[in-house]
Amino acid sequence: MILYGYSMSSASYRVRIALCLKGIEPTLVTKQLRRGEHRHKDFLRLNPQGFVPALELDDGRVLTQSLAIIEYLDEIHPEPPLLPATPLERARVRSMAQLIACDIHPLNNLRVLQYLEGPLAQTPSTRDAWYRHWIEAGFAALEQTLGNDAARGRYCHGESPTLADVCLVPQVFNARRFSVDLCAYPRIVAIDAACHELAAFARAAPEKQT
Repeated sequence: MILYGYSMSSASYRVRIALCLKGIEPTLVTKQLRRGEHRHKDFLRLNPQGFVPALELDDGRVLTQSLAIIEYLDEIHPEPPLLPATPLERARVRSMAQLIACDIHPLNNLRVLQYLEGPLAQTPSTRDAWYRHWIEAGFAALEQTLGNDAARGRYCHGESPTLADVCLVPQVFNARRFSVDLCAYPRIVAIDAACHELAAFARAAPEKQT
């Protein structure tokens, strides 16, 4: 396998965590987003959207979209499972993962921030306020969700990490980068700390990428 990604891309970070949890070591190819390498013709042939991550399989087929890639990895390498056993539990975990990956992250990814600063001529301080607003709105909902459900354990769901935690940790990383005050989200902070005690999460961290 070849994983095309970028160290600071939270979607790439999710996939790296999943790969590390599964004990899979792909070849890593970095696409420097700030240099526009994801828009080069060779990469657009792999992923017409020009997004990272993209996972090229041994037979040359390419998977895109981080949640789809992670669920594929979970199906071909079922241990340790990233989704729970029952349909209701799986729906719960997916809902938390999608709250992050579909509702928070798309509003704050690099192309949105560049559009705010470029064509819309917003200042860096306005850009950062935008970023923090959407994280805070999403985290407030997630914090309440975690508090309302007895299924939460050491992690978002139970006593082992799931797809929800794989999505949460990169988003907390980004929140800290943009100086979001996390005091209002003690459950989220505690889960993030529990994840960072696991070697797989540590190995996938942006600062560990070369």
